[in-house]
Amino acid sequence: MLYQFLDGKRKSALLYGLTPPKKSSTKERILEISQTQLDRLKGTPIDGVILYDLQDEASRTKKERPFPFLETIDPLEYASEYLNRLNKPFIIYKAVGKCSNEEVKEWLQARDNGTNLSVFVGAASKMQTIKTSLPQAYSLYKNSSSKMRLGGVAIAERHVVKQDEDLRVIRKIEDGCSFFITQAVYDYEATKSFLMDYKKSISKSNLPTAPMIFTLTPCGSIKTLEFMEWLGIHIPKEVKDRLINSPKMLEESMSYLISLFKKITILAKELNIPIGVNIESVAIRKEEIEASIKLIYEIENILRDV
Repeated sequence: MLYQFLDGKRKSALLYGLTPPKKSSTKERILEISQTQLDRLKGTPIDGVILYDLQDEASRTKKERPFPFLETIDPLEYASEYLNRLNKPFIIYKAVGKCSNEEVKEWLQARDNGTNLSVFVGAASKMQTIKTSLPQAYSLYKNSSSKMRLGGVAIAERHVVKQDEDLRVIRKIEDGCSFFITQAVYDYEATKSFLMDYKKSISKSNLPTAPMIFTLTPCGSIKTLEFMEWLGIHIPKEVKDRLINSPKMLEESMSYLISLFKKITILAKELNIPIGVNIESVAIRKEEIEASIKLIYEIENILRDV
């Protein structure tokens, strides 16, 4: 189903995003974590799984990180060795800044298959020391023979400030990206502005309209809210106040996200932009993770009408 969506033969797709276990975890602990995740996702109507490749983003902001950064195991290793029983396609994030040009080339050669899906991620900030820049990685991809399908990251909120996210997306399509996954969205106006300008820009080009996969993240505590903002997720003041003042923040967050996505689907349909959803939990609290699983079914109902 995911491949049909990416090929334009299906109107929507539903995915779930996961972060691999900590690199310091024992094999037994990794097996335990993966089994819990398999049990949670088994039987859900998801079309695929996104696995993130974390990098330390401390250089991006002077604010203290609410949770400590802990290096994780390689997402491709986690998918192939621990989650393969899920029998779903994986979209593997690749933080290219950690790799040399040769390592990126070798990685591309190893994923020379049209069923392999990946998203290249660039440096968290200009201050971060890198081995391969995102433009260099795109160039290596274009000059390789790899049949791997490449996706890109889109940040609607960045469009409000710089007014060029649509042009960034266009350049990434020219560099070989055939789909996009957004940062977690909470700001409808920013999303609306970005999608409308993306439609205008893509209409002026001879490029295909790349699908947009929107990330939805439930928020159930002040700590989670602080972490989301530290990650760069923009939560409008009125929405933030609504969450903070609610006696049941998690339920309020779920209600807001469902309403938000309904508006996004209406807009995307008007603009004829194919959309998907990536549901994740940035928190490790059981309550918030279970809410994200519940959100899968809520969003599935909305996607039926897309």
